[in-house]
Amino acid sequence: ASEPLCPQCGLPAQSSALPCGRCLQKPPPWQRLVTVNDYRPPLSGLIHQLKFNKRPELAPALARLLLLRIRHSPDLPHPDRIISVPLWQRRQWRRGFNQSDLLCRPLAHWLGCRYPASALTRIHATAVQHRLNARSRKRNLKNAFRLELPVQGLHMVIVDDVVTTGSTVAEIAQLLLRNGAATVQVWCLCRTL
Repeated sequence: ASEPLCPQCGLPAQSSALPCGRCLQKPPPWQRLVTVNDYRPPLSGLIHQLKFNKRPELAPALARLLLLRIRHSPDLPHPDRIISVPLWQRRQWRRGFNQSDLLCRPLAHWLGCRYPASALTRIHATAVQHRLNARSRKRNLKNAFRLELPVQGLHMVIVDDVVTTGSTVAEIAQLLLRNGAATVQVWCLCRTL
């Protein structure tokens, strides 16, 4: 991304070193957001292929783009655990995989950190987020997730393919912090407005 992005929300900002005005006024519930690029070709096409054309073999290459971005982001706390955003079982069954999980596996290996694949469960089916507006997205996710492992004092990373309004990762970040996580970062391939 050529224009500077806020290190906290990942949206275009004056500087990539300091949190933007939005984050200073109302910070998101995570400390850092790392993104490869905004949602545009060729990256958007690859993500679409991965998710909707059942091309899970694209995941390692996409994960490597994320790894390179992380390696170029100064002063990120090294994660103790990385966790994927769980899909509702039926949706995962239909797709055959969870794209967030496919990104986590190689990342955990390369970074030498643990990836507990079942760290989170979705307690109830939620409406498909991309069809909802921001307020509905937030309401849709209220208490949608349950944490299945202790995170007290740990540096946690939530990995997702695309972060749009941030309501899904915000819900998970709040859950992690309520359970005593030391820091929460969000790593995603794309951050969209």
